[in-house]
Amino acid sequence: MEYERTSPRADAEHVDRPVATGLVLRCRALLADDDDADALYAEALRLHERHGGPYECARTQLVYGEWLRRRRRRAEARGHLAAAVSAFERLGARLWAERARGELAAFGERSDEPQSSGPLTLLTPQELQVVRLAATGHTNKEIAAQFFLSPRTVGHHLYKAYPKLGVTGRAELAHLVR
Repeated sequence: MEYERTSPRADAEHVDRPVATGLVLRCRALLADDDDADALYAEALRLHERHGGPYECARTQLVYGEWLRRRRRRAEARGHLAAAVSAFERLGARLWAERARGELAAFGERSDEPQSSGPLTLLTPQELQVVRLAATGHTNKEIAAQFFLSPRTVGHHLYKAYPKLGVTGRAELAHLVR
């Protein structure tokens, strides 16, 4: 018996479930070039809003918002990311909510949490994220992969953050960031 290979999209259409089709569209959008990705994300979001339930809808809003932010479409990104944060918090998906909050913070959104004082408040949102990971022992390459940056950009953020924090290297960050 020979197995017939089909595409994920064909499989999703065969199953005839909008949720499956939405997942395939979201995955295709992650791999698509800019011209196609926007339409794929929008269609995946439409399917997940109607049929996918709050979790899949929030996941699609998150990756779509991330994609929009990286293309400097801030207003559109902000709406999707804020909706994702809200949905993840309602669902108790704390780590996903933190990821969405981190995306909002990357372009200056402040959370509703009370502001603390100290040298960390002098950092930009992106510098703060990089410093926190560097303080826990992550390499520039690991931090870069997490935020879709180059290791050189991570190094630049650390270079700008050190004088603000009054430190000269990574070892001192661990004592400052807890």
